[in-house]
Formats: sequence, structure tokens, C-alpha cells
Amino acid sequence: MEFMRWDAQALSPTRGPASEEGGTGAPGPAPALDALLPLSGLVRSISTPEFSGVTFHEVTAKSVLNKVPSGSNMPFEWTVNPYRGCSHACVYCFARKSHTYLEFDAGRDFDSQVVVKINAAEVLRNELAKPSWKRPQVALGTNTDPYQRAEGRYALMPGIIRALADSGTPFSILTKGTLLARDIPLLKHAATQVPVDLGISLAMTNEDLAELIEPGTPSPRARLKLIARLRDAGLGCGVMAMPILPWLTDSDEALDSLFTELTTAGATGVTAGALYLKPGTREWYMTWLATQHPELVGKYRRLYGQGSYASKEYRTWLTGRISYFKAKYGFTGTSGFSHRNARPASAPAAAPAAGASAALPGQQPLF
Repeated sequence: MEFMRWDAQALSPTRGPASEEGGTGAPGPAPALDALLPLSGLVRSISTPEFSGVTFHEVTAKSVLNKVPSGSNMPFEWTVNPYRGCSHACVYCFARKSHTYLEFDAGRDFDSQVVVKINAAEVLRNELAKPSWKRPQVALGTNTDPYQRAEGRYALMPGIIRALADSGTPFSILTKGTLLARDIPLLKHAATQVPVDLGISLAMTNEDLAELIEPGTPSPRARLKLIARLRDAGLGCGVMAMPILPWLTDSDEALDSLFTELTTAGATGVTAGALYLKPGTREWYMTWLATQHPELVGKYRRLYGQGSYASKEYRTWLTGRISYFKAKYGFTGTSGFSHRNARPASAPAAAPAAGASAALPGQQPLF
């Protein structure tokens, strides 16, 4: 494995192009050298002191446009992910399983073995120029975060944004990364060319909890400031308040704090939902829970059973609480992934029905 300074990087491919095709538990980091074997298109692997514990595997990609499988309930058909793996290290990240397709594990490797598609912008521009491309919306940030810390060095997103806007392709970006602020001028210009939807992922205001469960991300306070900056720049900005964590961030106090802060920051829409524990994520999250909140392990096992979703009863209850707070703060009918049905900036928050502060009709606090 090669160790070198960032400013000495060379982008000369040594193998064929990388494919987009595609462990559980909480293992320690696998030896990076062994993990490199399945990565076609590998240019080199780098570890640097400023990203302690993280190895970046630079690859040249053959394609970066990914077709969403038919039958998916996603509100978009195409995605672009310039990175695989994510140094944000969110314990609950649903994308962890995808790292096993590269023969990394879904736990520590997902956080520390980051694949970088160094030619993403160039490849994307070529793909968008094909006569067969009909300019459907492209989503970024659906698997791993395009504004994770490494983006500050690799700067892949400006070229990606320009390629999409110049081709007339509408796009959306979902991120926890405050590095997005760097590209505000570029995004403002892109928004004059194509529809641009921006979303910030933020589901809690508890700074201490965020530091434990999202250790590589900017703080909730920093993300709220980013929302305000985007709104001051005239850009819409929704919020994906997911996942809401049972017994940790689903209380009325926690939800009221979240929606209060989102309103103050100027968010144009909110989508919220319960924690999703698919294989790969489930094992990693439950290991974290056993360490940080052992008193909740039994409750989670009963709530989730052997599946990925919380019980229908819990999800119905949480949907009611979210609907209540969306109505209270004027977000009814809005979405965190698109600001096209945005909450009007001048609209007063809808007053909740009398007595609704405890629970909606037919809804009782169950847990």
C-alpha cells in the first residue's frame, strides 16, 4: 500500500475500469491491502495523517449513472455516487450492506475503506451527452454522502454539478456535509438551468447523542446553520429527518425541538420516518446499542423482531406524532427530498387541535 502526501497525488490508472456491481457485525478493520483485490480500475490506495484510520481507494469508473431497480418506491430513476463507503460513520446507515459487494465488511470497513471514483465528472459528462439520455432527474447522496470529508480534497462535486446542469438534467442532493456551502454559487447558477432540489439529513438536535451515533458528521448545529445559509442564498432546502430512533429521538420533547429548529433555520420541507435495520446495518447498530444503551436491547429486539422494520403498531404511532408536529410547524404536505411543494416562508404554522399536544385522536403513546 502506498502512503503519500495529498499534494503528490497522481491520477494515472493502472488497471481496467471499475464496475458498479456489487459481513455483518462489528468487526475491526480488515487489512486494506487484502481488501483491494476485487477493486478493478484501482489507481492507488492512500492513508494520510489528516484522515486518521481511513484508507482511500482511488478507482477509475466505467460508468457512474446507476439505474434504480424497477419496482423501487424511490422518487427518482437514476443516481450518482462518487464515493462508496462513508467516513461520516453513521451507525444506523442503511447503505452499509452495499460495501460487502466490494468484499469489504459492512461495519468498520464501511467507515474506513472509502472508494473514490476520481474520474466521476468526466465519465458522467460523457454519459449525459449520449443521444439516448432523456434527462430524467438524477439523485446524489442516496447511498453514501457526496459531501463527506474527502470531498474537500477530491472536489468531485463541482464537476458533477456542472455536467448535470449543462446537459439540462435536473438533480437532487441529499447530504449531512456542510462542505456543500462551498458550492452554493455553483448551485445557484445550476438552478437557473435546471430544477435543483437540496436536502439536509438531520433527525436530532441532541449534540451529545449525535457525536456518539454520527461521529464523522458535522454537528446538528452546523447543519442547521447550513440550512439557513442555503435559504439566505435563495435556494430551497428540505430536511430528511430520518431515522427517528426508538426511545432515543422519538419523544415529543425531541421531536418538538427538532421541528422548532428546522422552522427557525428556514427549512422548506420535512420528511421523517423510523429507523430501518436492514441486514448489515442491524448487526452494527445493535452492537452499538448494547454498548451505549444496553437497557434498550431487549426493547429493540421485541420492536423489530427478525425483520428490518419496526412493528406496524410503532410505525403507525410515530407517523401520527410526525404528522402532528408537521402540522404544528406548517410543514404538512411538504417533503424533505424535494422543495417543489415547499412550506411558504410567510405561512404561519398551523395551530394543533385542542388537546393534540398529548396524542392525535386514536393515537396513544405506546413505548
